[in-house]
Amino acid sequence: MRYVGRTPPPPLDQFVDDIYVLSGVPEHQRLIVPPMPSAHLMINLGDPVHLRDSDPSVHPAVFTDGWFLGMWKRRLVVEYESSVRVVGVHFKPWGVAPFISVPLSDLRDRWVPLDAVWEGSFDRIRRRLIGASSTEAALRLVEGELRDRLDVASLNGLDLVRRAAGHLEESWGAVPVAALADHAGISGNRLAGLFTAHVGMTPKRLGRIYRFARVILSVDAARPVGWAELAQTTGYFDQPHLVNEFKDFTGRTPTDYLALRRRFPAEPGYPPHRGPMPSA
Repeated sequence: MRYVGRTPPPPLDQFVDDIYVLSGVPEHQRLIVPPMPSAHLMINLGDPVHLRDSDPSVHPAVFTDGWFLGMWKRRLVVEYESSVRVVGVHFKPWGVAPFISVPLSDLRDRWVPLDAVWEGSFDRIRRRLIGASSTEAALRLVEGELRDRLDVASLNGLDLVRRAAGHLEESWGAVPVAALADHAGISGNRLAGLFTAHVGMTPKRLGRIYRFARVILSVDAARPVGWAELAQTTGYFDQPHLVNEFKDFTGRTPTDYLALRRRFPAEPGYPPHRGPMPSA
């Protein structure tokens, strides 16, 4: 598959990691997606995409139009069919809040149709994307939609959350929550409440996800991996702690994960390989 993405210019870059188009024939039709520090908007212009939660009590979804996905604290399974064309947005953890009126706690561990959030907008956006003259034009269309909907002023506490979560991002989750609260000049409970409203989860949970993301980005499948050393450098108590985190977030041990990476090398220039992994 081909992945074309770009970071939007200010002020959108404070809230969006990238806007992208994913298209082509999938090399791997079934991917496991661990929790990562990102929320999503996905607009499907191709074959249906199937989403399954690792929690068996959650009904799977068939994604044929547009969906928002909030922050997830457990893994997902994404299943593609024969052809993929998805236009999407990777938001920073706090990044969805200024574009929607839905509390982010309502999006945690959930996928919500685009029309339920941006009422009556999907058909209009889809028609414009289908009519786009190029991939670059499609990216500009989504960028313009986000720019038109950006509303920071009405969100009390968002700037504080953005700064505190930025410390977690820069440190890969290493800054203690108490230090974040002290730096913000508010109580830990107040900080947790603001994070829940504007991110969808507490700063402690978000820090845990950033720490795991650092592990994923640190693994070079082409080289030997010293898991004990990696656990220490990425902030885990010890190797068993890292192993437990891997099992919780991916359903696999670090050794199994590395074997999958070596068995199914990532496609060149395909950034999503940094999180999703083939199901084998």
